[in-house]
Amino acid sequence: MMYKIRTERLPELFALAAADKALYLPVEQGGQVEFRPWSEGAAVRFDALNTVRSAKDLFFPQTENLVAFRTEGKKISIIENADTGAPFGLMGVRSCDAKSFEILDRVFLAEPADTYYKARRENGTVVTLACHEPEETCFCAALGIDAAESADGDAASWIRDGWFYLKPVTAKGEASVETVRPLLTECDGADDAAVEAEKKDIGAVIGQLPFSKLDLSRFRGENMLEIFNDPRWKELSAACLGCGTCTYVCPTCQCYDIKDFKTGDGIQRFRTWDSCMYSDFTKMSAGQPRLTQVERFRQRFMHKLVYYPMNNDGLYSCVGCGRCLRKCPISMNIVKVAKTLGGEQNDEQ
Repeated sequence: MMYKIRTERLPELFALAAADKALYLPVEQGGQVEFRPWSEGAAVRFDALNTVRSAKDLFFPQTENLVAFRTEGKKISIIENADTGAPFGLMGVRSCDAKSFEILDRVFLAEPADTYYKARRENGTVVTLACHEPEETCFCAALGIDAAESADGDAASWIRDGWFYLKPVTAKGEASVETVRPLLTECDGADDAAVEAEKKDIGAVIGQLPFSKLDLSRFRGENMLEIFNDPRWKELSAACLGCGTCTYVCPTCQCYDIKDFKTGDGIQRFRTWDSCMYSDFTKMSAGQPRLTQVERFRQRFMHKLVYYPMNNDGLYSCVGCGRCLRKCPISMNIVKVAKTLGGEQNDEQ
């Protein structure tokens, strides 16, 4: 069953949904749109295609406490102070970001499961939102992702002609929709037709995007060594600053470091994002396994396009959101790598 509500009444829906649990929405603050807790008067931007950083933050935060140790003489106490959160809702997630959860799940939920990530995934309810106007930097279609309809959330939504359409997909989604049911109207055949027309219009836009037909077929396990040894990596990486911006805006990057901080009366252990683009990443007493920028650059894209798919049934560790295309200060991104190393079939892309 699909439901609808007028877009001007969405603040009422947000208020009701946030009555018993935190609700995160794409909110504009300081000129940037990020997923933030909803509050009355928040500048919700469902029209903004992508948040600056992805919805990954809600499940794999940039920094999080893991555990603390308090010392009293020779006595050491372990303090469980991780904040894995209470149940929460997340609305306005684009199909690319929703797909990223599957990629992260295969890393963090593989045995032994990461209990911090697992708790947030179990607590979170994800409502996806179709991309009314995909941008030129989007290439999700090349990864087999449908910007018009996502099957990777708990509920799906569309906006067309002043209506917000909402369709539960999972049992968790059904339960969340039920909490706002008093504000919703059941859809009829005309509404179904309107949503189908919206999907068709989105598909037409996607078909015209410059990178929608990017061919990634060469990036397969059997070509691993050939791609790895390609001399063009040196030219591709020559201008890379190693700033790590691409990794921090990426919905699927999962590298992290664990550090201990002396608090005065004990130790706080926390986890923070890290980047394979940094010269000190995974540095040990014996040194750094990838000493040059070209090696680090190659590692990032080999993982996205070759290593991860080899170990995960052909699933690429990229969702085509286009954030790295927009944010890289020297305009070197995964699309340029794929076009350069992906074969002559990409010459016209």
